[in-house]
Amino acid sequence: MLGIQSAQFIRASGKSVAKNETIHYQGRFLGLQERDRWEYAYRTNASGVVVLVPVTATDELILVEQYRIPVRSRVMELPAGLAGDTGDREEDLKTAAQRELIEETGYRAGFLDELLTCPSTPGMSDEIITIYFAGDLERVGVGGGDGDESITVHHVPLASASEWLAARMAEGIMIDPKIYAGLFWAAQRPRPV
Repeated sequence: MLGIQSAQFIRASGKSVAKNETIHYQGRFLGLQERDRWEYAYRTNASGVVVLVPVTATDELILVEQYRIPVRSRVMELPAGLAGDTGDREEDLKTAAQRELIEETGYRAGFLDELLTCPSTPGMSDEIITIYFAGDLERVGVGGGDGDESITVHHVPLASASEWLAARMAEGIMIDPKIYAGLFWAAQRPRPV
């Protein structure tokens, strides 16, 4: 039996090379599976993962900060979330991306451009993430996450983002490395005239 994310991987890669699969544990949110003697985690409650690179008209990257229990630290991240975790297992990735952006940051994107579909931690999980550039942003809410999240929203000028992130690290906040990929993609975008 394949996990939801495993099925997503097969769609992305176009084939399955597994010979032997065993599910060792399946919880509410995560499972532990073994395929061809390799143990890895998979999501049991979602059909995909979306990450956003939201940039305002004034060239600010919108980041979110929240406490992450597994690493026992506040972590600075790009807005992100799960597709299919609201009960609709067939939720479109762009729909989930827009929902998560509004939920976490309070902004709606006028457009979402797909940048990359890639593994998040290929040695530990079969999770595949889809990263979107979010532009033409409109403030439609306060953000901060849903009922069980406590998210702080940050507007970081692209021109000084590296220094800003270094200052957060000096304060003891962990930085998700996907932010640096987001900065790369933001720098590649044509600027408004």
